[in-house]
Amino acid sequence: MPDIDMTVTADDGTPLAGTLTLPAGPGPHPAVLLLHGSGPLDRDGNAPKLRMDLARPVAEALAARGIATLRYDRRGNGATPGDWRTAGFTDNRRDAAAAVRALADRSDVRADAVGVIGHSEGALHAMSLAARTDLRAVVLLAGFADLGEDAFRWQGRSVVASMPAPVRLLRRPLAGLGGLVLARVKRTRTDVARVAGSKVNARWLRELLAHDSRDDLAAIDAPVLAVTGDKDLQVDPDDLKEIARLVPGGAETHRVADLTHVLRRDPGRPTLNGYRRLLREPVDAGLLDLVAEWLARRLDAAPAEPPAEGRTAAS
Repeated sequence: MPDIDMTVTADDGTPLAGTLTLPAGPGPHPAVLLLHGSGPLDRDGNAPKLRMDLARPVAEALAARGIATLRYDRRGNGATPGDWRTAGFTDNRRDAAAAVRALADRSDVRADAVGVIGHSEGALHAMSLAARTDLRAVVLLAGFADLGEDAFRWQGRSVVASMPAPVRLLRRPLAGLGGLVLARVKRTRTDVARVAGSKVNARWLRELLAHDSRDDLAAIDAPVLAVTGDKDLQVDPDDLKEIARLVPGGAETHRVADLTHVLRRDPGRPTLNGYRRLLREPVDAGLLDLVAEWLARRLDAAPAEPPAEGRTAAS
């Protein structure tokens, strides 16, 4: 399963440093672009203080089924230059579009068998790509079907409801405070601003709040697999019904028992504070199998050839 350094040139010339994992055996191969969630994330989905470690298990599961995987460092992270706080939501979408084009242009990739997997914010960009690009398959992990501001408010209520009883008693004043913060963000006009004493990526947040993912879902002309855990605190699992309703060809949806937003299962009461504990565990194996098998069918992938006898695949 060889890994190849691959740089994607963004529309503004920024080099997005990434990794392409190829299956064993001769190409060209079906391939997918993996898009991570929000924040200062590298190609593996890791932030300085929070490691998702999503890319490697996804790439391994897909390579075993003959599918290549590309992922890249966000602006200002890993080996990609820039400042993640000044990049807008639409900038991230344009970078993802450039990555799909670069992937399809490779001689070792089948241009007629390119798909995308998106998690959280990445799922929103996957929807946008599928609505504007000729993709063969789309996987949405914890993506919402709503106006961004409404999804953000749902997340706030959900997180407060997961907290201890003394905090839950303050839900009304906390909701009021959250409304003031959102109003302050919407009044900003710069890429970065101080809101409630903290420096935030204001343009990204303004664009996300105004983004309605339902418009993209209604324009998708590709098979869709949508998966959200029933213990997701950040995305409403009931949005799976809306995704299935909006996608013109329908969507295969899975509401996975005990699965959380960080793609690990929690049999107990999910909380944000529990993420660090959950992230010491591997990505849910059942989820990886579901995604890999679904993509293999949609991309007409053949199982990867094992390494030749006496040799091992490059890592």
